[in-house]
This record gives sequence, structure tokens and C-alpha cells, in this order.
Amino acid sequence: MKEIRLDSPLDGELIELSKVSDPAFAGGAMGKGAAVRNPKGKVVSPVDGEITVLFETKHAIGIHADDGADILIHVGLDTVKLGGAHFTAKVEQGARVKKGDLLLEFDEAAIRAAGYDTTTPVLVTNACDYDKVTVALGDKEIVTEAGQEAGAGSESAAADAAEYANLPDEERVAKLIWKYVGGKGNVRSAEHCATRLRLILNDKEKLDEKAIENIDGVKGQFFAAAQYQIILGTGFVDKVYDAFVAGTELAGASNNKAEAYEQMTLVQKISRTLGDVFVPIIPVLVATGLFMGLRGASLSLGLSFSDNILRMSQILTDTAFAFLPALVCWSTTKRFGGTPVIGIVLGLMLVAPQLPNAYAIAGGEAQPIYMDILGLSVPVVGYQGSVLPALVLGIFAAKLQKWLKTFVPDVIDLIVTPFLTLFISMLLGLLVVGPIMHTIELVVFGAVESFLALPYGIGGFVVGGLHQVIVVFGVHHVFNALEVQLLATTGADPFNAIITGAIIAQGGAAAAVAARTQNKKKRALYISSIVPAFLGITEPVIFGINLRFMKPFLYALAGGACAGALAGIFHLAGTGMGITVLPGTLLYINALPQYILVNAVGFAVAFGLTFTLYRPEE
Repeated sequence: MKEIRLDSPLDGELIELSKVSDPAFAGGAMGKGAAVRNPKGKVVSPVDGEITVLFETKHAIGIHADDGADILIHVGLDTVKLGGAHFTAKVEQGARVKKGDLLLEFDEAAIRAAGYDTTTPVLVTNACDYDKVTVALGDKEIVTEAGQEAGAGSESAAADAAEYANLPDEERVAKLIWKYVGGKGNVRSAEHCATRLRLILNDKEKLDEKAIENIDGVKGQFFAAAQYQIILGTGFVDKVYDAFVAGTELAGASNNKAEAYEQMTLVQKISRTLGDVFVPIIPVLVATGLFMGLRGASLSLGLSFSDNILRMSQILTDTAFAFLPALVCWSTTKRFGGTPVIGIVLGLMLVAPQLPNAYAIAGGEAQPIYMDILGLSVPVVGYQGSVLPALVLGIFAAKLQKWLKTFVPDVIDLIVTPFLTLFISMLLGLLVVGPIMHTIELVVFGAVESFLALPYGIGGFVVGGLHQVIVVFGVHHVFNALEVQLLATTGADPFNAIITGAIIAQGGAAAAVAARTQNKKKRALYISSIVPAFLGITEPVIFGINLRFMKPFLYALAGGACAGALAGIFHLAGTGMGITVLPGTLLYINALPQYILVNAVGFAVAFGLTFTLYRPEE
């Protein structure tokens, strides 16, 4: 058993960290050890070693002991705000010290008079390397053993881990999560995505976030979009979810989305709604993009195909976009509680062959049909490749159908309600909603295209630098409509090329954190969170690593901005959407060197900045 024992570097009253009023120290987030209440004004070295950290404000000092321990002595709470007043350093950073050497003097009375608590935590910051940490002062000792946390209830946490140690990993994690979220009465609903268990809680005060984060197998936790989300990783989350809901009323009957939606802000509601509409149709558009990429690569390699083969390939690549309004209207109607087949039919009406084709009109090969409505000449056209008209029409049709059902007798509902819904929605869609929303659509997406095409990659720099911030706030689904429209109107998606660099940059920053982390257990955990980033999933590295330490997250944003600017300079664009980084390679067969370079720059900048400027001891 590896142990460390320290004599307190200050005189005063030795107390447990759990009694410190600062939660970062009390919860053990900064390390394990003890604290000295009402300390005298001198700090001496508790070990032989080297001064690795000495803040300019002199309020905290770090020592790397000759035996490998990293020790932090933080005089007072929030005393960094004093700016160095009342502190006098007796050593310099990088100096060698012996046990008992005077490191720091401070005026404890003046600090208290200024309104600050002088309680001083004494921490072993790499305590994971030790089975037992002991801090002694006089005849009193405070001992923290492996598995314990510095907060209240640490003994029970260790007991809980031991109690479930013989269970399969997914059952152990599920049972511990149940315990620390406040029991089964505190979970209103549950679901999961590719990497996270998503819970709606009745009372957040019953939640022990620190205990959950310390469960072996949990890679991070956070609140987003009104949900408590626990990062477990791909594959493992499915198993934990099954174990979590087994034997409860949550199994197969989750109303998580509705519960979460009620608690969201307006922006989050809009983002989630767009996500619910477009996520179901993205796999089709991803497949279409892959087909386009493969066909383009084959033709660029000089392969020739018969007319029939090319025609078949066009069916694969063009159908989804030719009938895009039908897909959007179907998904929207379903999302808002209408009958999905009504949405499909309405969407198909928007691209009916009797209407002038939108692509033909754009090419000058056809003209709109003009109808006189109350003295106004209204153009009637097809809406191939349009998003907003189908989106708004789907919402209207769903609401109209629900309203009709409130008074149409059940005996004729099957006939009357669909008829009136289709008839009224069709007229409104072709004569009012279509022209208005299509005009707005052209203005909005024209502005977006112009922004992304700004010279010197300015647009890409801004989007690449901010995209992952938007992901953190859970409103990134607003970009789904943008990407769909870009693909439908231009056949390419420059937005995808910009954000792939932002995504891999998060992985690069996390890789640097792992490379600088000495603790093998932590490094292995970090690496398991990094792998999904190379597949386009950044939540594990953002919430499990980068955002927790903040600086790596900021360096990753810098990497994303540089990669986005380069993508803008190259005018790089994918043939599809929905996949990035390694899987996204298939969307850039015709521009593979540029795509690789954009990703390499995003990774390298984030990794280099983090590895150079980030210090794990901070």
C-alpha cells in the first residue's frame, strides 16, 4: 500500500476538508488532505522538493516532493482577490527547499480584517497515486484513504462502491447513479443518446453530482437543455440505461423530451424542435452525400459508366432532395402530433408535377404560374429543395388537424378531418405560406452563404471558433435546417467542412491533457473519452475533460477557428452532412488533401496550445 504522511506546514487548528466553506476544496475536487483553521502567519515546507508553483499574488504555493507527491498550500479562501497584499514570499518558483524551510509569511489579522477566511487547505493534488493520505498537526491526524472523498458521506461512498463491486459494470453504475440522484422517487423520466444517460429530476437538491462524477465508468456529468446528463460513452450507455430502467415505470415509457421541453428557454425549445424534425431525415441525406462523393470520385478517376448506370446513380443522389419538402413536412407533422401520412401528402403537393419545377425556374427553363387572389398576383411554383415552406406547413397542418378533431363527430372524423386538413393546408401552402416563406428562405440562406464565403476565411474562422460553444449550450440543432438547405440548393455543404475542424480540435486538446497527465487511471479514462471525438462526437471530451479544466476548451476553440478559416480559404464543402472527422472523409473524396489538412490544423493547434500552456497542477 502506497501512503503519504505530511506534517502540517502551518500552526493552527487542523480540520477536515469537508468543513471548508469553499466547495472546490470541501468536495475534494482539488485534491485530498486537510485544512488549518485560524493559522499562524508562517508557511514552512512539509517536504524536501522543488517549488513548482508560486502565484504572483503569493496566496498559494505548490511543491513537487522528491518522493513524487504534488502538494498545494492555499492560504485562505478567495484570497487571490487581495492581489498579493498581506503576503510575503520567502522563496522563488523553481527553488529547491528542505522540510521546515520558511516559504511564505502572511498577516492573518489583516486578511481577516479585509473580510477573507484564512482557513488554509493543505492538499496532495495527485492523491490518486496514493492509497492513504495523512496530514498531522501536533497530536491530531486526518487520514483520507483510497475510495474516500473529502466531503461528508465519504465513508458511505466507499461502502457503496464496495457493496456493488461484484456486480457487472453496467448494474454497478446504474445502482450507484440511482443512489446519488436521490432515489427512484426523484427521477421523473429517463432516456439515452449515443453517449449519455439523460434524466429529468424532480428535486435537484437531492443530487450528489460529485459522487456521480467519481463513479468508476462515468466520464462526466452536467445539466443541459433542462436535463441532467451523465456521460458513459458509446455502447456502455445502452447497457447502463437498460439496467437503470429495469423494473421501474420508466422502462419503455419515458416522456423525457416533453418533460425537458417544458423547462427549456425559448432558444433551446427552437433548437430542440428543429433537432426533432431534422434528425430523423439526416441519415437519408448522409447516405445521399456518400453516393455523391463516390460517384464524383469514380468519375474523377476516369471511370466511365453507361447512361443507365448514371441514371440509376442520379436516382440515388437526387430523389431525397427533389422530394425534400415531403420529408420535412412528414417529420414536422409527426413532431407536432399530426398524422404523418397527411404530412407526406402535403409535402408531395409542394413538389407536384403539375407545378413549375423550382430548379427549372432557376435555370430559366420554366416560368411561375400566376393566380389573382383579391387583386394580388401570386406566383405558384414547386418547392423542390425548399425547407421553410414545408416546415411551417407541417406545423399548421398538425395544429389544424388537432383543432378539427375537437368538434368533428367521431363517426365522420376519418373522412372529414383529413379532407379539410389537406384542402385548407394545400391552399394556404401554395398561395400564402409557400411564397412568403420561400422569399424569407432565399434572403436568410443567401446571407448565410455570403457570410461563409467572406474573404480570407473570416466566416469560417467565426463559425469554427464558436460552434462548440453553441454545442455546450445545447442549441446546435438550429444548424440542421441550414445544412439541409445548403445541400438542397447548391449540392454542397461548406458548414460541415468548417465544423469538422472544430470537432477534432476538441479531441486534440483532450489528447494533450491526457499526454500531460501522469496518473495512469486518469489518462486511460481521458483516452476513452477522446476516441468518440475522432468519430464526430465531442460531448465526452467537452464535459468530461476540456470544459472541466476550461483552458483546454479555450485552446480547442482556437484550433477550431484556425481550421474553419482554412476551410473557408479552400472553399471546402462536403457532398453531404451529419458525419465529420474520420467518417466524414467519405464526403470529401474529391478534395481529400484539403480535408485532411483542415483536420490536421484543428488538431495540431489545439494540441500544441494545450500541451504547451496548460498545466495539470493548475
